[in-house]
Amino acid sequence: MHNYRFLLVYPEFPETFWSFKHTLRFIGKKALMPPLGLATIAGMVGGSFDLSAVDLNVSTLSDTQILEADLILVSAMLIQKESFLQVIQRCKGLGKPVAVGGPYPTECWEELSRLPLDQRPDFLILDEGEVTFPPFLEDWKAGHPKPIYRSKIKPSLDRSPIPRFDLFDLNVYNVLPLQFSRGCPFDCEFCDIVHLFGRTPRTKNPAQFITELESALNLGFKGNVFIVDDNFIGNRKRVKELLRVLVSWQETHHYPVQFCTEASIDLAKDDELLDLMVQAGFYMVFLGLETPLEHSLKEARKIQNLNTDALESVRKIQSRGIEVTGGFIIGFDSDPSDIADRQRSFIEELAVPTAMVGLLTALPGTRLYKRLVQEGRLLRTASGNNTHELQINFLPRQPLQTLLENYRILLSEIYKPNAYFKRCLEFLNRLPEQVRCSVTYHRSRTFCLRNVRILLHSFFKQTFSWYGFWYLSYIVRAFKLHPKKIVQIVSFAVQGHHLLELTRKILRTNPLRAARAVPHVQNRIKYDTVQT
Repeated sequence: MHNYRFLLVYPEFPETFWSFKHTLRFIGKKALMPPLGLATIAGMVGGSFDLSAVDLNVSTLSDTQILEADLILVSAMLIQKESFLQVIQRCKGLGKPVAVGGPYPTECWEELSRLPLDQRPDFLILDEGEVTFPPFLEDWKAGHPKPIYRSKIKPSLDRSPIPRFDLFDLNVYNVLPLQFSRGCPFDCEFCDIVHLFGRTPRTKNPAQFITELESALNLGFKGNVFIVDDNFIGNRKRVKELLRVLVSWQETHHYPVQFCTEASIDLAKDDELLDLMVQAGFYMVFLGLETPLEHSLKEARKIQNLNTDALESVRKIQSRGIEVTGGFIIGFDSDPSDIADRQRSFIEELAVPTAMVGLLTALPGTRLYKRLVQEGRLLRTASGNNTHELQINFLPRQPLQTLLENYRILLSEIYKPNAYFKRCLEFLNRLPEQVRCSVTYHRSRTFCLRNVRILLHSFFKQTFSWYGFWYLSYIVRAFKLHPKKIVQIVSFAVQGHHLLELTRKILRTNPLRAARAVPHVQNRIKYDTVQT
């Protein structure tokens, strides 16, 4: 039997707030985390295939690797679009067929279908891979694969295989991604999760999740685990079942890992859930906080944030020993002229060190996208980079230059060195003195040497940086007030280097030039061209 050779390729991410590119240099890592989607797809491939993988965020792709493959499989998110298209064109230029999947191809398959032949993927394997990839494999082996595979079925995650992390060098990544659920019970206007995965969260069996975790640890991975669910607490009954199993597993194995995830703000309303997360070793959660303005939350249909005291909720989570990383948005139709000042005050009161502020973006498939098309305000498909291109893909209600200037003002205020380090200190004040940590790894000689190296690197690099005075002031005060929180202190310092450097780069962008780059109103997307 012929052994087919499949090459899995993950496109490069551009530099953004989310990449933590500058932070990774401090800790000796090349990328944040390996591609879970491709690793999962690889787990569905049987023994009649030889697999290899290239992550362009950590290594290069050679012509030899392409030429030796029978098929190249590429998965991407929207923000990876530029690198994604370059990979396809290169492989096609070498005469090799390309199959693509993932969020970007699923949401923009019509756009890909209209590309010139030398840039167009041969096969579109869309929606959820557990449903669409096995039929493609069978058709490939039979010699007659179809150009497109689609399905509206939302499969049970019991069908999801153990990810093939063995195809990647886990030592070059900082975080291990694992998934427990898909889908979200909420339907925020700007979010594409419901469009992709539905409103009924589906979960894996806790035993299945533990098996995936142990398989990665058996490969030698040491570090934190990011549970990539878009709303980890979407199915509370099932997530509590998982957490109880994780607590038992952590205690048995002496807490070898720590977890972080994404959740909705109503996490703060469930004390049992919070307690279980702390006991299971969760150290960080990302919350979509968006805005302090109720009318903007109503506009976005962010119902979970309404009738909720965000400041009290965040403080409660922080007091349990869990850091809150927040997502914030500028660009809602109802944003007032002083939105930058209101957001700045909101972020300061929350004491959220890592505040991910982005411009509102209309993603394909979202209700916002469809509404803007109907209103004749959508200009083009989003790039996926809503943080520092200083462009939006729709006509705002307020003058575009005003919107972009408000965004710049907000970034310049929250990422002034003194403002950033002040939030870090305030969060450290709120954090309990005794914070549960990964005992097995954190007490090891390797961990101690690694942290000494990171601290020294941080000290010599950041002390002599343009913000060195504020860095030193933070380090001295933090160690004086919280000597037991060395891991958190150093972590915020090196994360800050990335956030401060990237903000400085963003602020060099000319907002007037960015505003002029927006296509003329005549180029707006018409409703009859949009997939509904």
